[in-house]
Formats: sequence, C-alpha cells, structure tokens
Amino acid sequence: MSHAAPDLVRVVQDIADEMRQRPDRGTVASYIPELANVDPGAFGIAVIDADGAVAAAGDSDMPFSIQSVSKVFTLTLALGMVGDKLWRHVGREPSGNPFNSIVQLERERGVPRNPFINAGAIAVTDVILSGHQPREALGEIVRFMQALAQDDTIAIDQAVAASEKRTGFRNTALANYMKSFGVIENPVEFTLGVYFHHCAIAMSCRQLATASRFLAHSGRNPSTGLSVVSPERARRINALMLTCGHYDGSGEFAYRVGLPGKSGVGGGIMAIAPGKASIAVWSPGLDAAGNSHLGRLALERLTKRMGWSIFGA
Repeated sequence: MSHAAPDLVRVVQDIADEMRQRPDRGTVASYIPELANVDPGAFGIAVIDADGAVAAAGDSDMPFSIQSVSKVFTLTLALGMVGDKLWRHVGREPSGNPFNSIVQLERERGVPRNPFINAGAIAVTDVILSGHQPREALGEIVRFMQALAQDDTIAIDQAVAASEKRTGFRNTALANYMKSFGVIENPVEFTLGVYFHHCAIAMSCRQLATASRFLAHSGRNPSTGLSVVSPERARRINALMLTCGHYDGSGEFAYRVGLPGKSGVGGGIMAIAPGKASIAVWSPGLDAAGNSHLGRLALERLTKRMGWSIFGA
C-alpha cells in the first residue's frame, strides 16, 4: 500500500484532533437499544486516494454498526440483478421527510420516494430477496461487502440485528403498508429479517472507505482493476447519494460538504470525491436529522481544505 500525500495525512490528522476536542458531539441513537451503548467520544476517519494510499486517524479501525450506509450496497446489488426495473418499486426523489415517515407512502400509493429512506431500502431488499431464501439473500449481501472491502472478516452484529427486530415496529408498519399496495412481493417477515440484518453489518472506517472505492472511480476499483458497475451506474448512485443520502438533511449536507454521501444512525458517513478519494467518518452522536454531527463537520473541513467539493474548490 503506497503512502498518502503528506498534506492529506496532515489534514486528516488535524481534523481528527479537532473533532476529539469538541464538546458538541450530538446525541447517540437510542431507539435501537444496542446503539445507545456506544461511546459518544469515539471518532474515526479514513480517506483512500486514487493510488490506494490510506490516510486514517482516530478510531478508524474500530468496527461500528453501519446501519443505513448498507443501503448504498443493497441498491448496487439490486440494480445488478434487475437493472432499471428496480424503479417500478422505488422512486428517485428526495423525501423531505424523516427517514421512517409513513405519511408520504400513503399519498404515493405505497411506492417509497427513494432507495435510502427506510421504506425504499425495504423495497430494495425485497427485490434482492426474490427467488432466494432469506439466509441466501443475506449471505449474498455480506459476501458482496466482504469482496468490495477485500476483507472476509466483515460480519453482522447479531446483538444489533436482534435489537432492531425487537423494536422495529415502525419499519414493520412501513413494510406491511407497501405489501398492501403490492410493492413488497415476499412475506413481510422475510424481507424485514434481511433488512434488519444488513443494517446491522459492522465495519470500520478503513473497511468502508475501501468498499466504496468503486464509486469514486467510475465503477471500478483502481487497485484490483475489477469493474463493479458501469461508469453510468456509478454516476447515478452518486447522484442519489447527493440528493437523498442524508434524509431531510440532504440539502444541508450538499450545501456544506458538496460530496455524494450516505449516513447511518450508527454515526457513520461514507462520502465520495469522484476521481479523487473514497472517505468514511464515524462519530456516534447524531444531529436532529439523524446524521453524524461531527462526521458532517469533519467532512466539511476535509472538502474545504482539500478543495474536493464537486461544485468547485
């Protein structure tokens, strides 16, 4: 592995030092009981440049629950399976509502607004499940993540998965609602089982930054030369992350950070600087929209200092 440019290493280390000292850390998610136990003082960042060099600091090798960041990878898998037929089950527009809102579904006849809100990700999971047993579908998702991250130790945190299942009443309501409109085709409990488990995958910043490299480099991993998706599909996934990746905080994230990104309530954010780098940050405390408070601040500083915003330096 080559060494990252000294200026990038210094910027990443400086950001980690700044974030470690900040008193405003957001609020750790508590509606999934297992997530409430995470240390709010944790902060990790990993950046992988076009040459495969890693600049990492803080708790960058500590696994955390990736939660909704997994939705980018299930979207990628589902598009690989059914192509543009996927858009019969889910839309591509920002929701403007909280990630677990049921109101919009009623107005829009059970078709979720985009693949990154909970209802949309459940619909995507249902597509992956079709023709499989739940265990097979889940195995396929985990193996895909392992292959992208080049690390077969990546696994599901079973305690988090069980905690989500015990408390996932709103998600169960969303899935049943979509089932009533015929948007969900498999038994609801099977689709939800796979959904809860893929959200409970645990990864570190370094693993997540590695897994997302294909999105920074036109669909292929430059280190292995392997193509994951076409350049056009990579561009479209990035477009969805920019417009919908942070729920009803997506506009604010685009305004402040200027990169496609996807957050999770475990405090992780994966971000893409097209042609330049893949990035993962983790800080468990969340803002009002359910996105990592320090994670967003760190990314804002990174893009400013490196001139990486897609809207210009």
